Amino acid sequence: MGKPALGIYSVDTDCNNISSEAFDTILRILKRLRGFNLDIYKNKCIKRRIAIRIRKTGCASAREYGELLTSDAAEPDLLLKVLTIHVSQFFRNPSTFEKLRNEIFPNLFSHCESAGKRSLNIWSVGCAGGEEPYSIALTLKEFFTSAMTRTKVSILATDVDQEILETARTGIYREERLVEVPTEARERWFTPEEGNFRLAQEIRNMVTFRQHDLFDIDSVPDSDLILCRNVLIYLERGHQEKILKQFAEALRGGGILVLGKAETLVGESRRRFQTVCPIERIYRSVWQMHGTLAAII
Repeated sequence: MGKPALGIYSVDTDCNNISSEAFDTILRILKRLRGFNLDIYKNKCIKRRIAIRIRKTGCASAREYGELLTSDAAEPDLLLKVLTIHVSQFFRNPSTFEKLRNEIFPNLFSHCESAGKRSLNIWSVGCAGGEEPYSIALTLKEFFTSAMTRTKVSILATDVDQEILETARTGIYREERLVEVPTEARERWFTPEEGNFRLAQEIRNMVTFRQHDLFDIDSVPDSDLILCRNVLIYLERGHQEKILKQFAEALRGGGILVLGKAETLVGESRRRFQTVCPIERIYRSVWQMHGTLAAII
C-alpha cells in the first residue's frame, strides 16, 4: 500500500465524493469476502469511515480502493476495524451507573426474590473492549454480593467484532480507560502490568463474551436488563425499530433497557416501553405477557 494521500479534501468532503456505484461495490465486496452486511447502517457514517481508509491507503478514488479490497488480503479486515471501531471506558457516563446501582439493581433483585426467580440475566450489546460489562460486574461485586448469593447473575457481552472480543477477554486496559473507576475499586481489582492495568480474574469470570449480530433473531437471549448504548445511533430508523422490538420481547417480566444518552425510542417501540428515567435513557418493557403488563419498579 502507498503513503497516505495528502489531498486538500477533508474526510467529510471525501465522503461526499464516494459515488453510489463505488459505495455499493465496496459493500458487496465486503459482504462477499467477510460476510459483513452494512445495509443496516446509516450511509453517511459508513462513507465517512470508508473515506478514512481511502486516504490512509493513498488510493486516488473510491473505485481504486474497491480494487484494493479484492487484491490485498489484509485490507478487508483493516476496513472492518475502522467500520466497527469502538471508543469506551469503564463507567462511561457515571450518572447512568449511579442510577443502576441506587435504583435499578435493587429493584431487579427484589423482583427476582419476590417472583421466586433464581437468576438475573444481563446483556451488554456492542460491548467493544469489555469496559461496560466489566463495569456492571464491578458494581455488582462491590455493592450486591449478598444479593448474588440468593440470585445467580449472568452477564453476557456481545459484539460483531470477534477480534475485539478476544481483547476484551484478556482484561488489559490503558490507564485512560480507568479514569472513572473509584480509587479503592481500582486498587482492589486492577493490577499494573507493563504500563497497563489487568482486571482481576474474579471479575473477568463474571462476564461471558460472544460474537453476535443484532439481526440474528434466533439467538436473542432472554434478559432482565439490556444495555445497548451508542449502538442504535449508527443504524437506519427502520432497523432501530426492529431491534427495539426484539429487546422488548427478550426482556422478561418487564425488564429494563438502557440506551445511550443520544438515543431514544422510535416508532412502535414507544408503545412497548415505559420511561423509567428520561435523563439516563432507561426504559421498562411493557410487552404483554400472559394477559398482563409486567412491571417491577
